[in-house]
Amino acid sequence: MNRRLGVLISGRGSNLQAIIDAVAAGRLQATIAVVIANTADAGGLARARRAGIETVVLEHTAYPSRETYDQALVAELRRCDVGLVCLAGFMRLLSGTFVEAFPNRILNIHPSLLPAFAGLHGQDQAWRHGVKIAGATVHVVTPELDAGPIVLQAAVPVEDVDTADTLAARILVEEHRIYPAAIGIVLDGGWRIDGRRFVRS
Repeated sequence: MNRRLGVLISGRGSNLQAIIDAVAAGRLQATIAVVIANTADAGGLARARRAGIETVVLEHTAYPSRETYDQALVAELRRCDVGLVCLAGFMRLLSGTFVEAFPNRILNIHPSLLPAFAGLHGQDQAWRHGVKIAGATVHVVTPELDAGPIVLQAAVPVEDVDTADTLAARILVEEHRIYPAAIGIVLDGGWRIDGRRFVRS
């Protein structure tokens, strides 16, 4: 697989930073070709610029529909010859058009042990539900929200003294660990999708 990454962000970009650090340290054999944000004030843009990575701002509000916005995203990613798309706090649902443009080549990091607590604020959902084990999941993106084949997961015990914020902070540590690892697994090949399962050969 082409080892050029396109990272999509909406916010502070802490998972983007984890990917940047893994590449710089040689733990992840890849190049971040472009970082695209859907808002001009996304904090992760500064992280990318400090690392010398090309940045693009595509404001979703400037497009008449999700479909036309996603077409613009696809065009930018193809311009940069991206082989794998990594969502890192990208707060937009992707259309079928986008997913079909990069089949089995889009990854997302989610702060819960999917399929539990999909959607927004997975950490808070888990804490409020009273689970004893929370965690993080890297999955292949499909048109269904947070429902794609699971590449890696990490469990995080929930302590009685935890708040939603302290739990989220500990989950974030695991996100930063497993996302670069999962990207490496996908780039290295030797896997297949069997139904809903991501299977390593």
